[in-house]
Formats: sequence, C-alpha cells, structure tokens
Amino acid sequence: MSIGSCQAFINYLYGVIEDEEFFKHRLELLHAANKYDICDLRDVCSESLAEDIDSSNVLERLQDSYLYQLPKLKLHCMQYLVKFGRIFDIKDDFDAFLQTVDKDLVIQLLGEVLSVWKGS
Repeated sequence: MSIGSCQAFINYLYGVIEDEEFFKHRLELLHAANKYDICDLRDVCSESLAEDIDSSNVLERLQDSYLYQLPKLKLHCMQYLVKFGRIFDIKDDFDAFLQTVDKDLVIQLLGEVLSVWKGS
C-alpha cells in the first residue's frame, strides 16, 4: 500500500477523506477494508466501483468482486458484460481473462450467460 493510500485510509477512519482522495485510492481502500474487516468502507468502495464500470475496467472489477466477495459489484459487472452485450466489445481481453481467472468465477459467468439466453 502506497503512502498516499495509507493516508487516505487514515483520513477515512477519522472521517476527513475528500472525495477526490477516496476516488483515487478506492481499490487500495477496498483491500484495507477487507484486511481489517471494515464493512462500511468495503460497501462504499464497492458502490463507487460499480458506478463507473466500462469496457476498460469491467474484467478487473469482476475479478475484484470475486476476490473480495462483493455480490453487488459482481452483479453490475455481469450485467454490463452479458445483459448489455459488452462481452463482444472486449473479446480479446475476455479470452485472456478466461484463461487466468478462477474457474468458479468462469462457471458463474457462464451461468449468467445461459440465464440471459434462456430469457430471450
């Protein structure tokens, strides 16, 4: 964790963190929240990460959602990929992602794809 991230974490604990500082360090803050079991920080980080999902970060966010057990973030990522059809926009990255990610996450993602296809 960088010095800036540590300072952001301390600022959060004291209730004096600025929005810009939070936004800049939210992934590191999520890691700290998970490590020190700070549920409210974990929830705030998860919500913030879900708000700006796009093609450049959705796979990383999906992996983070699995790693930190964040069901709402995972749902947003899967909806972005499957229901909104963005999975085709990042085909090459998605293929590489499938080769490196935990197989349980792949199974969950395929389950989501199948459920969307059934509903169509």
